[in-house]
Amino acid sequence: MELTAGLVWLLVAAALVLFMTPGLAFFYGGMTRAKSALNMMMMSFVAIGTVGIVWVLWGASMATSNEDNFFQIFANPFSHFGLHNFTDPADLLKVGYAATFAIITVALISGAVADRAKFSAWVIFTPIWATLVYAPMAFMVWGGGLFSKDGWFGQTFAPVIDFAGGTVVHINAGIAGLILVLVIGNRKGFGKDPNHRPHNIPFVMLGAAILWFGWFGFNAGAAATVEQAGLIWVNTLAAPAAAMLGWLAVERFRDGHPTSLGAASGVVAGLVAITPACANVSPLGAIILGVVAGVASALAVGLKFKFGYDDSLDVVGVHLVSGVVGTVAIGFLATPSQGTAGLFYGGGSTQLVAQVLAALFSIVFTAVMTFIIAFPIHKLMGFRVSQEQEVVGVDLSLHAETAYEFGLSGRGGSFQPLHEIITGKTLGGEAVQLPAEDIAGVPQHGKQTAAGKESVEA
Repeated sequence: MELTAGLVWLLVAAALVLFMTPGLAFFYGGMTRAKSALNMMMMSFVAIGTVGIVWVLWGASMATSNEDNFFQIFANPFSHFGLHNFTDPADLLKVGYAATFAIITVALISGAVADRAKFSAWVIFTPIWATLVYAPMAFMVWGGGLFSKDGWFGQTFAPVIDFAGGTVVHINAGIAGLILVLVIGNRKGFGKDPNHRPHNIPFVMLGAAILWFGWFGFNAGAAATVEQAGLIWVNTLAAPAAAMLGWLAVERFRDGHPTSLGAASGVVAGLVAITPACANVSPLGAIILGVVAGVASALAVGLKFKFGYDDSLDVVGVHLVSGVVGTVAIGFLATPSQGTAGLFYGGGSTQLVAQVLAALFSIVFTAVMTFIIAFPIHKLMGFRVSQEQEVVGVDLSLHAETAYEFGLSGRGGSFQPLHEIITGKTLGGEAVQLPAEDIAGVPQHGKQTAAGKESVEA
């Protein structure tokens, strides 16, 4: 088969989207405390391993095949098991491109439970969630399922417009992150400890830059024409730019100073918002959408303190909120030249109703399914580390590594069993001293959880 320009672009776009997950690792890793940076990055990297294998074995079959489907929710996972029926090279490229979306969606969730999630539980959670939540959502929206033009929802209301993943990726990941927070609980000192601050803002900005770079493949990879690709490219530039300025404006008027973290977060909020609408709004509409998303997410990230849920790295405030903004805005801003017109272009309220209902369905479906997956894992093996492990730091306690050459004996990356660090004794009898602030943070008597571990009280 001849390698056409379209296939070459799809190959490049898939590589760009895969590169976004290491970019997310830098973005999230910089936002955590120094003693949790490696663990946070590992949660993104391991998603490539677990979800990549799931997608090859049965995920692609569940999401991209319309044969023998289950009530238009997911397709038969065994119809193309191991990709044995995908003999067309173009089909394999599409599977690879779709796999990168599944990978980064799962990785996005991890930011909500930074500093306290047990790595082994996360490794078990990721393939199950990709199978039971992501693959069905991808099939319903993109695989000819419930929300497509041939699906029950699409015929009853209107086919849902979600070009690159407002419902499938961002609402999906945002609500899953919220459910994990509610199941696992808050970090020790949430809302009180001033040390819960990003330790490396340059990493955050580097990660945001990589994400923005890769997002041009994320949004434009499935472009059908040159004209559509051009529109998507410009919208993927305009919306994040406007969202960054919107976020910075909120910080300036609310806090008195714009921040680098706000600029990076604003870029991501704009990218999230334009994702479902990138091929269906004008560049002017993209700017409007970006400003709304930047302002909305900048205001939303503070709600975790008001309502008491510890969304560590603002997955809910950025991905859920801006995902909803972008999905619903299509009902207002969709241009007739790209298909169905939105309310502001004389298209009536039909598409708006469909977009709102699809967003609500995504929230409910993902919330219920995520709880069904996470709660048994938490009860059976524990989804969070002990108090001692959290205080020492999940990098050292779970991975026997540190990201930087400071702290415990200045030995970044050296192996030292957790028990020896907590007790202050080594095998040779040499005392190991914890930093004073960490010693003060380790309680003498913990509260037992159902998993038999010390729980952490905020």
